[in-house]
Amino acid sequence: MHTLSDHEFQRFQRFIHGAAGISLSSAKKSLVVGRLAKRLAARQLDSFHDYLALLEQREEHAEAQIAVDLLTTNETYFFREPKHFELLRRVAQASPSHQPFRIWSAASSTGEEAYSMAMVLADVRGEHPYEVVGTDISTRVLARARQGHYPMERIRQMPGDYLRRFCMKGTGPQTGTLLIQRPLRQKVNFLHLNLNERLPTLGSFDMVFLRNVLIYFNPETKRQVVHRVLETLPRGGWFCIGHSENLNDVGAPVEQVAPSIYRKV
Repeated sequence: MHTLSDHEFQRFQRFIHGAAGISLSSAKKSLVVGRLAKRLAARQLDSFHDYLALLEQREEHAEAQIAVDLLTTNETYFFREPKHFELLRRVAQASPSHQPFRIWSAASSTGEEAYSMAMVLADVRGEHPYEVVGTDISTRVLARARQGHYPMERIRQMPGDYLRRFCMKGTGPQTGTLLIQRPLRQKVNFLHLNLNERLPTLGSFDMVFLRNVLIYFNPETKRQVVHRVLETLPRGGWFCIGHSENLNDVGAPVEQVAPSIYRKV
């Protein structure tokens, strides 16, 4: 096993903060070793020092993206924090049927959150228009999200009716997995996006989920990201964050409606 010195870990901390705005605590040192050791083997390098030197080369954009992917990916599951999806159902039902309902999964990871959104909207909106946008900094998880293929243990909170209507259970070699049906997959647009940079033109959303990612940012980065994301919401738009997160000291133009639920003012 390759060892990672404190100085090298500090360089990785600077790298991931510069690339993604994420602040890695000292408790994450073993995570860095565990997730990046395979890249040393793949690139036939002898040390983390050599790997850091590789990342600092301008022409190594692809390797830098792989490192970001490995250090930022978090496992998730369908219908995580159900109260947010109950809110989505109510808001979508009250939305004018002739206007497209647009929702953004701003840290979509492998796509379970975005597809959960799409299931609720397909149920509530019927033939009325809606759009789900999922974005993430990791190209690797976005590729998995577009496939819509998941292990069955990710569905523990999915309503049984949705499982039957929107998913296909794997058989044979695919036993123990499910595939999101194509019509629903086509309703979700996954895009590569770094929340720590100026956003591309995404249009206006009725609701945004930015959940379980703010905890990785320092206070100033958190403030910038929240304000950047809120620019995509009109007054009265809904903003959901993770239950372990808050918007204290962010100075955001929102009012808190319930724990982790806000409306733009």
